[in-house]
Amino acid sequence: MAKILQNLASSFLILSIVLSFLIIANAKSQRFTKYLSPATLGLKKEKLSHLHFYFHDIVSGKNPTAVRIARADMTNTSSTGFGMVAMIDDPLTMTPELSSKLVGRAQGFYASASQNDVGLLMTMNFVFMEGKFNGSTLSVLGRNSVFSTVREMPIVGGSGLFRFARGYAQASTHMFDRTTGDAVVEYNVYVFHY
Repeated sequence: MAKILQNLASSFLILSIVLSFLIIANAKSQRFTKYLSPATLGLKKEKLSHLHFYFHDIVSGKNPTAVRIARADMTNTSSTGFGMVAMIDDPLTMTPELSSKLVGRAQGFYASASQNDVGLLMTMNFVFMEGKFNGSTLSVLGRNSVFSTVREMPIVGGSGLFRFARGYAQASTHMFDRTTGDAVVEYNVYVFHY
C-alpha cells in the first residue's frame, strides 16, 4: 500500500509540473505584448540625419496656407492671442524664397497656448515630397516661443523612412512681416531613424 501511495504521489507531482508548464505556456501566448528584435521588422542600423529647410506661414492674401479655425471670446483682447487655433498647410522650401524648390509641406495646426507670452502649441507633420525622403513624414509636438531667437521642438515620430524617428527641430525666424503677419522660419531638424 505504501508503494502505491508513493507511485501516486510521484505521478501527481509529474502531472502537476506538466500542467504548470502548459498553463504558463498558454498564458505567454495570450499576452498583449511581446518583445521584438528590430531585425524582425527589417530595421537596420540607426542613423542620424540633419534636414534644413524654410517654413512659409502665409496668413494673408487670396491663398493663405494658415487659416484661423477657432478662437475664444477673450482671444481678440488678449495680448498673446490666447485661445486662437490655426490650421496649416505651409510650404517647406530649400531657400527662404517661396519660389525656390518645394521639398515638402508642414500640415497640422498651431494654437496660442500662453496667456503671458506668445507661445504656440505646434502639432504638425513635415510631409516630404522630394529626394530620398519623398513620401516620409516627421511628427512635431511641442512649444514654439515665437519671439525667442531659436526655438526647440521635439520630433515625436514619423513614417516611411522615418519610422521610429526621434529628435528635435530648431526653428529661427528668418522674416516676419508685421503688416501681413506672414513669416518665413528656418528649420534645422536633427533626427534619429532606421
